This record gives sequence, structure tokens and C-alpha cells, in this order.
Amino acid sequence: MAQYTIKYPDAIPLHGEWTFALDLADRGIAGKWYLDNITKNNRQDKVTVPHCFSADPRYLFYTGTAWYRKSFAWKPVSGKRVILHFDGAFYLTKVWLNGQPVGTHEGGYTPFQFDVTEHLREGDNMLAVSVNNDVWKLNTLPAVKDNDDINSSFPAWINYGGLTRPVYLTVEPEVYVENLKVEATPDLVKGTSILKTKVRVRNASRRPTTPKVKYVVRLGEQVLPLNWKTKTENIPAGQTVIMESETSLTAAQTRLWAVDSPTLYQLESVVGGDSVTTRFGIRKVEIRNAQLLLNGQPVRLGGGNRVLDYPGLGSLEPDWLIEKDFRLMKEAGMEFQRLTHYTPSEYYYDLADRYGMLIITEAGNWQLTPTQLDNDTIRTKFRQQFREMAERDWNHPSVIAYSVGNEYFSDQPAGQRWTKDMIDYAREIDPTRLYTFASNRLNSMPQKPEDEASQYVDFVSVNIYGNHAKVLDHVHRLYPDKPMLISEWGTRADAASGEVGQAQHVREVVEEIRKRPYVAGASWWTFNDYQSRYYLTNPNGYRPWGLVEPNRTPRPAYAAYQHEMAPLTLEKVAYEAGTQGIHQLRLKVTARNDFPAHPVQGYWVETPKGKVMLPYLQPGQSEILTITVTGFDKTLFLKVFKPTGYVVLTETVELS
Repeated sequence: MAQYTIKYPDAIPLHGEWTFALDLADRGIAGKWYLDNITKNNRQDKVTVPHCFSADPRYLFYTGTAWYRKSFAWKPVSGKRVILHFDGAFYLTKVWLNGQPVGTHEGGYTPFQFDVTEHLREGDNMLAVSVNNDVWKLNTLPAVKDNDDINSSFPAWINYGGLTRPVYLTVEPEVYVENLKVEATPDLVKGTSILKTKVRVRNASRRPTTPKVKYVVRLGEQVLPLNWKTKTENIPAGQTVIMESETSLTAAQTRLWAVDSPTLYQLESVVGGDSVTTRFGIRKVEIRNAQLLLNGQPVRLGGGNRVLDYPGLGSLEPDWLIEKDFRLMKEAGMEFQRLTHYTPSEYYYDLADRYGMLIITEAGNWQLTPTQLDNDTIRTKFRQQFREMAERDWNHPSVIAYSVGNEYFSDQPAGQRWTKDMIDYAREIDPTRLYTFASNRLNSMPQKPEDEASQYVDFVSVNIYGNHAKVLDHVHRLYPDKPMLISEWGTRADAASGEVGQAQHVREVVEEIRKRPYVAGASWWTFNDYQSRYYLTNPNGYRPWGLVEPNRTPRPAYAAYQHEMAPLTLEKVAYEAGTQGIHQLRLKVTARNDFPAHPVQGYWVETPKGKVMLPYLQPGQSEILTITVTGFDKTLFLKVFKPTGYVVLTETVELS
């Protein structure tokens, strides 16, 4: 069975074999399919959870309700609470345990949980889950449009249904930590930092309590001696309270997280008899003079949009696939990106933290109409899904911004209201991040900044599919103090110019970006081909926008993207042929100062004689390297590696 990372180390996994049944008439509740004694002759299919029934050949693209059932043994533990976790299930999920309703959740990509302590019994227990993927309705999120337009009332991606992410139990004391938020802020002048924590503690007991809070912070194997200030809180029975603490780190204890030096700390919070551990990074993200600054230094980075889609898996994300995609994206120079219109598995963010990547994470407002943007039901669902997303992701240093939607009517009053209201709401949950949304209305050239909702964002994100120079210049005139991210750009591999034209498009657009210092990033649509029912989808079901094919085979545009998005260049300065096949090659290595551009630290060049380390280079700085070459080859293949081990550039040098 494929491995799926679970957030909690002491979790009791419930994935593996489940029974499965389609509910075509949606009669499962009336038929009491949640009871444990209804099966006869053992005729239900067996599936392996996590499971995407839309990608299973037996239920290919079935839309509707499906039932999952699993029996598991349990031995009650006195004085404990048992929490049932779902890391994601698409889309409407209803849960029963031992014939009793546990709860309902709507939304396909965010985690949810239920306290099932009172539903468990000693011995065998029956967990029954119905999942309905009949999304793309007028009031779901994502939603189908309500404009009755035959040319646009269709979904953009497949509604892959099922228990698509891990299901598991955790056993907690009666007073336990529900969530932990870490806010680490460096002082870039002094080199010190401030660490603040917010611990949400649930008192599920029948008595009030005043728990003590302790923290252990580790940097590598070192435990940091820190003095914490904590306000003691009394928690009434059955209530939840947020307990806040603060400490400071000296300059010696402070190491910044960055793209090429992604230093991570580990924090363990002990509240009474419970403990929770998380990782965090110390970094500062700012907007100043139309630039995006990371730790006080301007950065300009390439990126990509990754769609949850893989042949035979649908939207499943086993660890091996996440690791494969992450490496391919990282080695293509995709360092700053809005991944897609919904949040992927958290393991992707773990890798982004560990290896350095800047991410905008987005909740599911995709092309909502003005009526839908003002709809109270949709607004409530968006707030719920955004909160679940933010509360999962808010300790990841890789997450620098949140998006409140994609390609909605941001030039109309409803879009203006949505943007302002949702950013205001989101800042209450997490004021430490930047906020944006992906606009396609700026392409119509609004005349005043107040004509479009980008007036409310920290940086402008714009989807551009043509006239790049004209659109970029116009948007910059509207918002001269805000940096820009091209949140989508690209062309299909099956366009008239074919894959050669796709690669050429990469080079042409990057050339325009380099002329405009206010463009902080450019995120290609899409990293991978994906299945869809959207118009102009090919007969095989795929939309070939990807730099890689569905099975992740790179196209020529992938190599072009990697070359253009490398933060440095190699140039042959001289070649001196020696005697006995020993020669000297001199290379000029330059950190780009146009696009992409960021400090280059810890890189090395792999040569036939081994590693040649590069010095620390600021954008625009160069270094001459002398490399010994042996033999009589006419060409030399060189690879440049990031400090985290990923290839950033492959070059062929002619020896003559």
C-alpha cells in the first residue's frame, strides 16, 4: 500500500481495506447503510483507503453518493478523548459510528475532525462514511456558474470523489491541544527574533482547569534555553481557550529561513498532560517599493500551478508522487507559486519548508459570478474552508500569502465587496501573511485603481494569456507601489506551434518579465497536464498545458523553463589545452540581477573532478571558476546544484 504521511506521530491509522458501495439512488440513509448488520453474502467491493472512486476503473467518473465502511477493534481508555480525523474527503461527507450520526463536512481539500469518544464501544466498531462528489452546484464551493451562459457554465477540473486523504484516530487527554500557532518575527537589524505562540486548548472534562504550559524549542539537536512569558488561563468545563505566550531569541539563536537556506526549528508545547509538536521557520516577508522582500532582500522567482491529477490515481497524493512532483518543480526553478485553486496535501508544504519554496495557498472561489459572490451561503462556506486551510497551514514558513479566489468579477461591486470582506475576515485568522487573489479582469484595462479589487491586496496577482508587456505596464501604472505576480501564464503543447512553440513562449515571455523589476514572480499554468470537462479539452480527457505530461514526462518546454528560471548563468571565459590530456577551463558564474533574482548561497558545480563550490553571490555579482578537465572530449556537461541537492541548471560547454 502506498505511504501517506500523517501529521500526528501517535495516530491510529484507519486506512487500508474498507468495503465500498455506490448509492446511485441516494437511498443509503433511508436504507440505513450505516448499520453494522445490514450486509449479507459479503457482496460489497473491497477498496484501499485513501481511495478516489472517480479514478477506480470500476466506478470511473461516477458522480453521486458512495459509501465506505470499516470495522475496527477498540479497547476503551478511561479519562481520554478519541478524535476521528479526515485529512480530506471530496466533497460532502457524512459520518456514522456504530449506527449513530457523528457529523457532516462540506469541502473537498481541507481537514476536519469529530470527537467520537461517546460513540465508541469495546470490541468491534463499525465506521460508515458517505461521500458525495456531486459538486459544481450553484451553492457549492467550488460552484457551477449561475449565469445560464452555454459557453461558460462548466467545471474546470474533475470532481474526483472519495476518501482521498488519510483517515485516523488520535487519543487525547480530557484537556488537550486542538491547535498551535507559531509566529516568529526577526529583527533584521539586531539579528534577534521574537517568538509568539497561541495554543488552543480544549477542556472536555466536567471540571474547570487552569493548565500549565511549557515549551521546548530545538534547533537541530540543540535545545534552546528560553524564558517564556505566559498568561495563565482558567478554562471552564466544556470550553476552549487560546493561551498566548512569548519569548525572544538572541542573535546566536536566530537563523533565518530562506529559499536556499531553509532552517527549521521544532517547538513542542506541553499543556497539562498533552503535548503537540510543530516545525517553524524564522523569516520576514515584506512589500516595499513594488518589490517582494524576503528577509530584507528583494526576490524575483519563477513558479508553477500544480493540479491534483495523475493517471490511475485521480486526486490521490501518495508520498512518492508528492516527492516526484516537488523535485520536478524545484528543478524547473519553480520557487514562488500559487499551486492551484485548492490546497494540496500538507506533505507538499512539509517539503517546501524543508527545501525552500514560497507558496500562495488558495481556497476554492473559482470564477464565482456577482450573484454568487454576494450569496450568504457561499460566503459562509468559503469562510469555513479558508479557516480550515489556514489553521492547517499557518506554521509553514513556506506559506507567505493566502489568495481569496481566482478569476471572479473583481471589477464589479460584488467582486469589490468579496475581496475586501474576505481579506478582512482572513486577517483576523492570520494577520501574519500577505493577501492577494488571481485576477483576470485587469486584462480589460480598467482606468482607475479603484475600478478593480486589486486595490485591497498586498501584491497584485494577474492571469495573463497574451499581450503580456501591455498588461503588465498598464497594471503597474494602476498600482505602482505593489509588486506583481503573474499567477497564470502559458500556452498549450498542442497549439498550432506545438511543443516547440510552447518552449519558445517560455523564452519570449521571460524576456519581457526581465525588463520589468516590479514583477516578483511568474507561475506557469500548468506544471502538469490534467483531466477536465472544460471546453476544448482533448478527446483523451486531458488539457495539455503542462510542462510535463500526465505521467510527468518532461516536454521541451520543461528544459526551456529550467534554463530561463535558473538564478545564475555560466559563461566560458577561456579554455587552455594542456599536455597529456589535462586542460584548464575558466567559467564566469553570474547571479542574475533581472529575473529570476535572489542571493545565491551554497551552490556547487558538479564537474568530472568533483564538486566546485560557488561563493555567496548577490544578484549581479560574478565569480571566475577554474576547472581541470581531463581527456579529449569536445564537450563538457555541467550541472549546478542548490544546497538542498536539487539541480538548478544543466549546461553544455564546448571545449576548443
